[in-house]
Amino acid sequence: MRVDRIRSGATRALLLAGTSFVALSTGASAQQAASRGGASVQLDEISVESRGGGTPAGAVAGGAAGGAGRGIEDPKGPVAGYVATRTTTATKTNTPLIETPQSITVIGRQQLDAQNAQTLTQATQYVAGTFAGTFGADTRNTFLYLRGFNVSDYGIYRDGLQTLNYGFGYYNVDTFGLERIEILRGPAAVLFGAGSPGGIVNQVSKRPTAEPFGTVEIGGGSFGQKYAAFDFGGPVDREGHWFYRMTGYGRNGGTQVDGAPDDSYLIAPSVTYKPDGATTLTILTSVQHDNTAVTANFLPYFGTVRPQALGLRIPRSLNVGDAKLNTFQRDQAFLGYEFEHVFDDTWAFRQNLRYSFAESYQNSDIGQLGYAFGDATQTQIARYQFRDHARVNLFQVDNQAEARFSDGYFRHDVLMGLDYKDYRLTDNQASLFPASNLNFLAPVYAGADGTPSPYLINSNTFQQLGLYLQDQIKLTDRLTLVLGGRQDFADNRVIDRLNNGAGNTGRSDSGTTYRTALIYNFDGGIAPYVSYSTSFQPLIGTSLGGQTFKPETGTQVEGGVKFEPPGQGYFLTLAGFDIHRKNVLTPDPANVFFQAQLGEVRSTGFEAQLVASVFDGLNVAASYTIYGLTNERGSADILGKVPVNIPENFANAFVDYTIPVGDLRGFGFGGGVRYFGRSFADTANLYRVPDYVLFDAQVHYNWDRWRIAVTATNLADRRFVSSCQTITSCYYGDARRVLASLSTRW
Repeated sequence: MRVDRIRSGATRALLLAGTSFVALSTGASAQQAASRGGASVQLDEISVESRGGGTPAGAVAGGAAGGAGRGIEDPKGPVAGYVATRTTTATKTNTPLIETPQSITVIGRQQLDAQNAQTLTQATQYVAGTFAGTFGADTRNTFLYLRGFNVSDYGIYRDGLQTLNYGFGYYNVDTFGLERIEILRGPAAVLFGAGSPGGIVNQVSKRPTAEPFGTVEIGGGSFGQKYAAFDFGGPVDREGHWFYRMTGYGRNGGTQVDGAPDDSYLIAPSVTYKPDGATTLTILTSVQHDNTAVTANFLPYFGTVRPQALGLRIPRSLNVGDAKLNTFQRDQAFLGYEFEHVFDDTWAFRQNLRYSFAESYQNSDIGQLGYAFGDATQTQIARYQFRDHARVNLFQVDNQAEARFSDGYFRHDVLMGLDYKDYRLTDNQASLFPASNLNFLAPVYAGADGTPSPYLINSNTFQQLGLYLQDQIKLTDRLTLVLGGRQDFADNRVIDRLNNGAGNTGRSDSGTTYRTALIYNFDGGIAPYVSYSTSFQPLIGTSLGGQTFKPETGTQVEGGVKFEPPGQGYFLTLAGFDIHRKNVLTPDPANVFFQAQLGEVRSTGFEAQLVASVFDGLNVAASYTIYGLTNERGSADILGKVPVNIPENFANAFVDYTIPVGDLRGFGFGGGVRYFGRSFADTANLYRVPDYVLFDAQVHYNWDRWRIAVTATNLADRRFVSSCQTITSCYYGDARRVLASLSTRW
């Protein structure tokens, strides 16, 4: 089957979307389905409870239908303490974490609030295998590496659907609108058809609730930041068919870079309709506006990591752009729904659909060139002006049919799926070489040096159709075998509007991926597992020569053990892995604006993750990661070397305690420590970025329905370089950030 035969995106979308009406028209008995549709129900024949969406109305089903009351966690709802028990990210079915043969970490709302994590980067700083903030204090986007590989482009998801960030057209989700964040490590292409072999990050949105509630919060702190937020919802009618939720957030103020704002505004309404116990429809929407600047700075190695010629270091607060010319703005919107219909005790159908839009504009003077030619004192930072205007449209639909049955010998949970995405990007990039130099000892800002000249005006279209099949087989009551396979068809087209189509190009690709895994659940909560999986990622865009890229592929072997003693309140995961990644994109040595496929990278390592709510009031999150990264194929200058940007070991621990009884009841305190190992600043591994340690702290007090809290990250205000991409592109990490907040709940 060729992709060019399925180009009629509108027709295909209607066909795929229309399958939900077939499901609705099927004459399944609501009485038969009610025992499984609205609530999370333990089935005798298989331990994977409920359906893939779990209870698809999220907090509605968990709160109304007995999920929470019966002790069964809604995999899209709140996490009690820090220890989640269920997920849908790893298998697309409602599966206990202790029965999931892959390493995964779930961050719940309580942990996000305790750390006052306002960005995905801040939220994932205590997660195994995860290096966040690769480009330092960058307020534009989220940059994440899992197991040594970048997942910021193809590996960020929201509610199980990809956000797909390419070039300068990218989405960025405000964490206040999230219920939980799930970090799945290792390839996930069998179910999702995309993503780095390092893993994916799935952000789960807040959903309507069965019980009425409300929250209002205000806060502020470092760099003149101020914010306000609200979150309320509940049932709409007395019959219990309609539920709603309204979430809003706004902040404005500065950053650690002089003259650079960090303003963000979010509104996210959602509605759930449950006509009966068998059918659920949840509509999820959000609109977000961001106004900030280029704060990563792209500074030289000498002057940040090491002193420059005069023995000085460039201030973290320096605006390398221009206080009169440094802007980044983005508007984005999500509109989608999650639908589920349970036919009977065997069959259920789900459809997740979303349309996403984003438009961004950036205009700034950038460093990245080192010091000016002939500048012996190393005080004149060479710059160029960069401008980009990007517009993104993304349509996605994921259809799932799930069947649970016994064949007389084994028990099965079979998932069959058909998904489709249509991605369209219009990208206009321009530059001006050179812009005026900037003396970091006495900066003078004079505005634009001229008008940037376009060097790329492209219209990119990317379509992908995937069919997948997964079977979770209970070979015994304790031994589970997971088998999965997928076939993808992808089409990538680039229209060169700058040269009147002279550079038009494209390609069609297909790929097969599969996964096999075993997990054994002993008494006492010990569960060893082993898995083998492959990945297939079609790549968007073109090289410097105008050629489209070959798909990236990968393989992983993973083995580990999970430990969740019943009733003890903690979950420990130990995992070892070996990943091979082929056709890897790296910055083109001939031109930093383009990428090239230069080789193959191997990542072999070990990670440990502990989350605990060991007794009333005490919560813990800690992890340790070590791995080796090696360029196994490529040009002679990188062969056998360690890729830049990425530390190969890091460790962290976060503890929060609230006094549960006595005169000090409600008073809490805690903190964290984060260690990051050394990394390299050049492909030849001649220049190192040293390791560093950061400390975090917080105090809070709860009384009645009120909460006051103060959080601080990088408490000692240590100046550090998070990483370097080259010896002329290094990035300062976050300075000390202190936030105070006051909230009330009802």
